[in-house]
Amino acid sequence: MSDSQIVNRRSRNSNLLRRYQLHIILAVVVFCSLTCLYFALGYAPARASLLYGPPANALSISDRIEYSARLLAYGDTLKSPYDPNGFEQSFFVEQGELVISIANRLEEAGLISNAQAFYDYAVYAGIDLTIQSGEYTLSPALSIIDIARALQKFSPSDATLVILPGWRMEEIAASIPTSGLEFSSEAFLALAQTPPPALEFVPSSSSMEGFFFPDLYTLPRSTTPEQLLDIIARNFAQHLTEELRTGFANQGLDIHQAVTLASIVEREAIHHEEAPLIASVYLNRLAIGMKLDADPTVQYAVGYNSFQGTWWTNPISAADLEFDSPFNTYIYTGLPPTPISNPSLEALYAVAYPQASTYFYFRAACDNSGYHVFASTLEEQIANGCP
Repeated sequence: MSDSQIVNRRSRNSNLLRRYQLHIILAVVVFCSLTCLYFALGYAPARASLLYGPPANALSISDRIEYSARLLAYGDTLKSPYDPNGFEQSFFVEQGELVISIANRLEEAGLISNAQAFYDYAVYAGIDLTIQSGEYTLSPALSIIDIARALQKFSPSDATLVILPGWRMEEIAASIPTSGLEFSSEAFLALAQTPPPALEFVPSSSSMEGFFFPDLYTLPRSTTPEQLLDIIARNFAQHLTEELRTGFANQGLDIHQAVTLASIVEREAIHHEEAPLIASVYLNRLAIGMKLDADPTVQYAVGYNSFQGTWWTNPISAADLEFDSPFNTYIYTGLPPTPISNPSLEALYAVAYPQASTYFYFRAACDNSGYHVFASTLEEQIANGCP
């Protein structure tokens, strides 16, 4: 055999060997990929369900896979107590507190070893949506899973519902599940469409929007939605003093109109000391038939912003300003059909007794302080713009 033949045979053998090696590598890659796919789609969710219980129904398939894998990675962390000899201590969950905040505070208090593990388990099990507000007695001798489940079982005789100024009806409804009350947000919203008898000054065609008086309500857990709405309505009526009624009348407003304007002032006035001047601007505009051009009414009309996770889109866009709704005061003259939020007592008094002014405009100050600068003319308003 000649030297060239030997070289050619060696070259062919070398090529065959390389192809064989490539096939082996490809087979290994495919095997590993299939193994990973099996782990993700089959083993991880099944194993996590066996060890930690079934995942929440609300989780998507991808989330089930992700959180199942996360839980398995924690090993014994979820089921082991942080300190088997630890003492009990008091732990308070605020109404509406985010589960990540609860997790971090549990770790800071020395009750759990890993806040992220608590968070991941809570999301996996759906406990993040059902944790109850209130004061608990917890111990580091409990596992992360035990503590997470314990936060669902708080059952005092009383529930606590906090209604904040500036909230719209849906935001109040969203706080029901963590209040300790035993009815659903949906039941609350359905009944709130009809004002209780205590709100006899609210048109029958209107809902309770704007008349949920901001307060802390401590109630029996067995309180029904009808009873809750009646309690809130009576609280509003009790705060509607003769002084307020007289002030509203002096501005040419009935109670429903005054509360509607106050609900706008509430959303505009970050600092309550500005509320009487902001009310003055809107009253001046109403007096001459000028559109209110109030941003909060546009936010209310546009509704929930799923991207921002809020009912109050900020900033609002040019398209938002053109959103056709009777609540959009950039399009329609006069007050919107109903209030857009729950005004505080300060906002109600600002409408009843506004600061006298010749202002028709205001805009946010350029120092990001939350205060506003006011103007009597459009030229002044433009001049007040930020550089």
